[in-house]
Amino acid sequence: MRLAVGLRGFARMLAVLLLPVAVAASASGQSGNRQSYRPPQHTTEWPDLADGELGPHIERGRPARWEPDQQRKLAAALAALRPQRKGVIDAYVVSVALDSDPVFGREAREAGKVLTRRYDAAGRSIVLAGTDGRAPSALAMGTPRSLALALTRVAEVMDKSEDVLVLYLTSHGAQVGIAYHDGDEGFGLITPRRFAAFLDELGIRKRVLILSACYSGIFVPALSNDDTALLTAASSERTSFGCRAENDWTFFGDALVNHALRKPQPLDDALTEARVTISDWEMANSLPSSMPQATFGEGVEAWLVPLEARMPKVATAPVGAPATDAFRP
Repeated sequence: MRLAVGLRGFARMLAVLLLPVAVAASASGQSGNRQSYRPPQHTTEWPDLADGELGPHIERGRPARWEPDQQRKLAAALAALRPQRKGVIDAYVVSVALDSDPVFGREAREAGKVLTRRYDAAGRSIVLAGTDGRAPSALAMGTPRSLALALTRVAEVMDKSEDVLVLYLTSHGAQVGIAYHDGDEGFGLITPRRFAAFLDELGIRKRVLILSACYSGIFVPALSNDDTALLTAASSERTSFGCRAENDWTFFGDALVNHALRKPQPLDDALTEARVTISDWEMANSLPSSMPQATFGEGVEAWLVPLEARMPKVATAPVGAPATDAFRP
């Protein structure tokens, strides 16, 4: 909850600082504006950044070259996305690590590979992630902004009447949203209502959304609809486990992606397997249940069954150290 308290404090500080500016801007607009265009007006107080309406994104202390370097990496990745194939249910895979702890960078990279193979998405996938712990990342960092741009590009190249978004987000979470945190320089939050509204505005309705973060069940009410399969690592009131920076996987990522989704089995069966695996790991390590959540809309079967009919018939082997290694004596 320290994340939420910090955002509220930041909001209060900005409200005090910006009040004189808002008053001055309003007065200036009333006295000197003779044009028909009316600039945006400051008519309300600065909002509570943790109230669920915004997804704030703050960068501070970045080197001058950081932003253009990130933009070049992202532009190259987005330009490489192939257009959809007429008459084929194409999946577009977006796998994103929103925290610079290497566990998330490793998980997002491998999840991107597994989901791309499973859903026949070669050339239609993008990974946004920080370091994997070995060197600075060659990828664009996962941020609220880069995620928004990636999803916007997917919406442009897909046929929204037949194609599917497969989104994997991995990071730390709080009871207000999923956190973006890059060292001491990048901060942000993706909140349920704002994220749901963004997807709806893009018109992306057919979607498999997999959220690997503590408290990620808070997204269930906002993101569930008839054409969404939504899987979360924990309930709205529980933490998930395995997010130590040194790990290769979180519990949820290891059980679901690294094991269950590598097998030629339907998504709901993979989730059932992952839930059992996670429960066994939690009980063996005397951990409280994370209670992973899932909702499958009534319309999901119509497009998910033919999409998964094309999945490879041979499983691949898990990679990396088991997420439970961190709990060994």
